Amino acid sequence: MATCDPLHVAVIGAGASGLAAIKCCLDEGLSPVCFERTEHIGGLWHYHDTPVKGQTCVMKSTVVNSSKELMCYSDFPMPSHFANCIHNSQLLKYFHLYDDHFDLKRHIRYQTEVVSIEKSEDYNSTGRWKVCHRHVISGKTSTQTFHAVLVCSGLQTDTWVPEFDGLSDFEGKVLHTNQYRKPNGYEDKRVLVVGIGNSAGDCAVELSRVAKQVYLSTRRGAWVVPRVSDNGYPMDLIRLNRFRMFLDKNFKTLSEKWNERKLNARFDHALYRLKPAHSLFSYQAMLNDDLPSRILNGSIKVKDNVRRFTKNGVEFSDGTKEEDIDVVILATGFTTDFPFLDRHVRIQDIKTKAI
Repeated sequence: MATCDPLHVAVIGAGASGLAAIKCCLDEGLSPVCFERTEHIGGLWHYHDTPVKGQTCVMKSTVVNSSKELMCYSDFPMPSHFANCIHNSQLLKYFHLYDDHFDLKRHIRYQTEVVSIEKSEDYNSTGRWKVCHRHVISGKTSTQTFHAVLVCSGLQTDTWVPEFDGLSDFEGKVLHTNQYRKPNGYEDKRVLVVGIGNSAGDCAVELSRVAKQVYLSTRRGAWVVPRVSDNGYPMDLIRLNRFRMFLDKNFKTLSEKWNERKLNARFDHALYRLKPAHSLFSYQAMLNDDLPSRILNGSIKVKDNVRRFTKNGVEFSDGTKEEDIDVVILATGFTTDFPFLDRHVRIQDIKTKAI
């Protein structure tokens, strides 16, 4: 009996999703080719000191928000000696272990950027796609045809900066959290962090240990969930089980109120000026263990939404002002775009706002 040639699949990106996509293709008898524009795997979890346009990267101190038991690939558990909520360097090591164990590297073309993805001329009869790619170093461009394309380049692609009145006149340093790496150079500075997502919390907490003063501006507040839960277990191990999920689904209001009360028992969100108008399950919460204590000791001060900037300060929506601000860090999220996709199949931009 004649055997059919395997279907060829293009995988865009060799990060957490891209590696899993390669493995799944191999499991199904497909022939994957992964295009990775950098010289390494891991995506944003591969730390580098110098910001690169179009590439997101974690902070030097970033630890994952999920426990290793729940975030690992189902067919490759993390080593037992790894911490529960691991540092980004350990997660990258795990990706390399996964990569080596399943021999995925031979399917990855490094320093190869996808330029465009279009339907082939015979798409209606074959369903195939034309993928044009370019070698980052040599600039050589080639086009290949694939039966399918898996876009695994991530959602956090381009930084999103909202329009703030007077920001262009501000004479201090302005950067996005995607450009922030470590607290060196921020000693004794007065820093304003704008946003209330996970990056804003991590950045504000870290800087509060070296800066003269950190201000955290938010327009909507957030429920702050600790990584450490009952009896010292990781929060997601306690929360994400069938019984809890059953309660959340069938008794949502009751479960939501119970969990909000438990979070407020840890610290009163209204007293700390963080209580949001939205309920706990209706919007993504911030995961942070240290923010309440940094607010309590005054090293972080929570402020309202920014109304406007001045040359050396900021005015907030409640009328209060802070002068002599040295640095503004915008933790305002990202926009999602896939510029290599043909306009007929392009996914609409999605703003991931964090303020």
